[in-house]
Amino acid sequence: VQLVESGGGLVASGGSLRLSCIVFADNISRFNMAWFRQAPGSEREFVGGISRNDIDTQYADTAKGRFAISRDNAKNTIYLRMNNLEPEDTAVYYCAADDGLYEKIFSQTSPYEYWGQGTKVTVST
Repeated sequence: VQLVESGGGLVASGGSLRLSCIVFADNISRFNMAWFRQAPGSEREFVGGISRNDIDTQYADTAKGRFAISRDNAKNTIYLRMNNLEPEDTAVYYCAADDGLYEKIFSQTSPYEYWGQGTKVTVST
């Protein structure tokens, strides 16, 4: 299983970006997926997640109302749409996959067995 993120870059405050995560695996509908981020000097934190069959999505408080996660299992791709970006959103964003037994979104990093290499998002003032 391999995850590859893309779509990061430099954007002005108030702007938008859409991150993509391609999952190289058979039948990605078995994975609960999530986005995490890590700013310099900080721990990796949960941004949001989407359950394997797209039944549930959850977001961190900092993402609610601004970010949206979606998935296209036919394209093996997960998306993170980010609107109204703020300098505090500057971080490396990681895609993660959980191949567990349940259709459940975890906000902790430990349940996720597979991780991408990250894509950097920088929001300027």
